[in-house]
Amino acid sequence: MQLQIKSKEDFLSGLMFIGFGLAAIIASREYPMGTAMRMGPGYFPTYVGGLLILFGLILAAQAFVSKGEGVAGFAWRPVLVLSAAFLVFGFAMDHVGFIPSLVVLIVGSALAGKEFRIIEVVILTVVMTVASVGIFIYGIELPFRLFWWS
Repeated sequence: MQLQIKSKEDFLSGLMFIGFGLAAIIASREYPMGTAMRMGPGYFPTYVGGLLILFGLILAAQAFVSKGEGVAGFAWRPVLVLSAAFLVFGFAMDHVGFIPSLVVLIVGSALAGKEFRIIEVVILTVVMTVASVGIFIYGIELPFRLFWWS
């Protein structure tokens, strides 16, 4: 009996999860763990890394059982557009404020997809911005300026 990968995308996704899990565990190994009742800074990333490894192993094992569609070409547009949106958001937070930065991030993220529907993006931008301001500014009181003049 020969093991053969039937779903290359599941196998590669499993390896990616395993890699991220290992990276999280390695990055957090210098931090104190603490206990479940008094979690240290290494507790959460270590356990999340362990869960990522577990999910990766399950996904990679599933690749030997179920047939996949195959791996398509690499999607450069989402990678480049999302990276640019995150960079602009980080820069804009200090210079134009929280609300304009969120608008740029949400619209930029929507531009990364294959379909861009302006009405949906406007509604999503308004809802996400109001929710984010409510949660981060008024809820947990993060000290961000809303606009450049405030």
